[in-house]
Amino acid sequence: MTLDDRWPDEAVTALKPDRATAVVTLSHDPKIDDPALIAALAHPTGYVAALGSRRSHAARLERLTAAGVDEADLARIDGPAGIDIGSIGPAEIALSIAAAMVRSFHADA
Repeated sequence: MTLDDRWPDEAVTALKPDRATAVVTLSHDPKIDDPALIAALAHPTGYVAALGSRRSHAARLERLTAAGVDEADLARIDGPAGIDIGSIGPAEIALSIAAAMVRSFHADA
C-alpha cells in the first residue's frame, strides 16, 4: 500500500482506476467524498462505493446530479457501501464492504 497525501480526487485521477480497482469514500464530508466519487466514475473503476446512511446517499445523488454526473454513473455507486448484513461496528461494516467488492468483481468476470 502507498500513502498518497493529495486530495482524494487528485489521488484517484492519478491512480487511473480500472475494473480491478475499488474506490470507497469514508469521510462523510461532501467536499472530500463527492469529488473522489466523480473522479472514480470517470474511469472504469470496478467498485465505487460511499459510506453513509440511505438518507445521506440520497442527498449525495442529488449533489452529484447537480454536478453533472449522469444517471448511468450514479447507478454504479454502491451506497450505502456494502452488502446489507445488518452490520454492527467497524469490523462488520468492513466485511460487508469487502463482500460487496468481491460480488462486483465477480459480476464482471
